[in-house]
Amino acid sequence: MAAALSLQSESTLTDRYQTTVPAAVRKALRLGKRDKIHYSIQGDGLVVLSRAGADDEDPALVNFLGFLARDIGANPDRLRVLDPALADRVKTLAAGVEIDLDAPLSDEDE
Repeated sequence: MAAALSLQSESTLTDRYQTTVPAAVRKALRLGKRDKIHYSIQGDGLVVLSRAGADDEDPALVNFLGFLARDIGANPDRLRVLDPALADRVKTLAAGVEIDLDAPLSDEDE
């Protein structure tokens, strides 16, 4: 009987409690960009990471996206290209807005 594969890796938390999932872990879990990770926290403090499955999805979001897909399929003639004026307005409203993803969270978020 073959021994179970054991892989160890580590990463560092930023001030915002974010981390990069190590490449070996991403490969082992077959994770891609925007995939979700499921955390199982056991009574002894052991945390098990796994790739989140369909059961872990937000049912409201799944229903809404299903509604959109059905509506687009039934009414493709209602689809419109994004109005360039609206896109320009959004760019104007967001101009100068800076987001520092490495900034520490406030004490209320801890």
